Amino acid sequence: MEVTNKLAPHLTGQLSPQVQQAIADRRTSGVLSPFATPNAAALRRDKTERDQESVLRPAFVRDSEKIMHMSAYNRLAGKTQVFSFRADDDLARRGLHVQLVARVARDIGAALGLNLDLIEAIALGHDIGHTPFGHAGERFLNDVYHARTGRFFAHNVQSVRVLDVTYGRNLALQTLDGVICHNGEFEQQVFETSSLAGFDEFDRGVEECWEKGGPAIAHLRPMTLEGCVVRVSDIIAYVGKDRQDAIRAGLCTEKSFDDGLGGAYNAWALGAFVADVVENSLGKPRIEMSEEGFAEMRRAKRENYEKIYGASEVNGDFSRGVSELFSLLYDHELEALRAGDESAAIFRHHIEPLGRHLAPYGRTYDWESDPDLAVVDFISSMTDDYFMATCSELFPKARELFPRRGYFEGVRP
Repeated sequence: MEVTNKLAPHLTGQLSPQVQQAIADRRTSGVLSPFATPNAAALRRDKTERDQESVLRPAFVRDSEKIMHMSAYNRLAGKTQVFSFRADDDLARRGLHVQLVARVARDIGAALGLNLDLIEAIALGHDIGHTPFGHAGERFLNDVYHARTGRFFAHNVQSVRVLDVTYGRNLALQTLDGVICHNGEFEQQVFETSSLAGFDEFDRGVEECWEKGGPAIAHLRPMTLEGCVVRVSDIIAYVGKDRQDAIRAGLCTEKSFDDGLGGAYNAWALGAFVADVVENSLGKPRIEMSEEGFAEMRRAKRENYEKIYGASEVNGDFSRGVSELFSLLYDHELEALRAGDESAAIFRHHIEPLGRHLAPYGRTYDWESDPDLAVVDFISSMTDDYFMATCSELFPKARELFPRRGYFEGVRP
């Protein structure tokens, strides 16, 4: 049975005959769009022989593989997408989210004739610097970091740091740029590419994000159409899926939403929004949506904020207790660094493993020049369970919070 949205009746998920034919012709010929990013354009900081593209492993395939083999990527499976404190394996975690973004973005990119390897690399890496406990955790870590340093934490900026600095994976500029520009919190009807051409300008932009936070991040634009596709795909991937999770968690019902679709909105959104983006972007040097498509995406996202993300289950009294733990843990780990306590978790579970990872590449993890940022690296890298296990060992408050939920049994850092 076809699913329709009464609030967006013209978004049918169907392409016009002309666009269908153009896509079919391009796929038959195998020729990419003139606006696609060629593999030969990949720019890396270190032009080592081992990172040169090959027939088997083109430039951006290498980036995807580098990302997927990082422990930070593996940890995404243990990080909140929306719901933190429910022992339900069927609720989406951050690791599933990045795969869904990659799938949506590849569908759009394939139709538009873009570089699917670059799309996949950006999508897989876009949330790799995300905190435990989702956007609530991001807010908690930003609050404590900003209070102590005057600088700002944001998961997209941290994702670039993880890929480029912490793990030193020598990824292409196009991949890193797509990661920092991905934020699905800032929706737009039209995505134009930037004129970014080198690492010097990129590094200045990253530093500005650390210094100014949201205002600097809000002005970021991807340098490639592939980055633009991932940015819009981020919203498409979560706007319906988060609704399904809210219904499963009992926060909402199938009748809670204005469009009347309930959990079926996810299937509708995947078809309708993808088709709308393709219909309005094919053959253009930009990515855009129709007015109706963009208005519906904004409406649905706004409704999610009202009925899901802002609800007490996600942001209520319990999360305020977790916020205090972020502050306590931050101060504890910072003091361990200053005291040189190598028995502390930040040394045993963060600094030492990173040192072992970087050694074969002739690099080291420089935590001493900025201990606050090293603490940020450590806390943002934690899974939900690891954060709770660590805090329960250190702070009586954690032992008061978590056992009530029965969440903590059998968890080891």
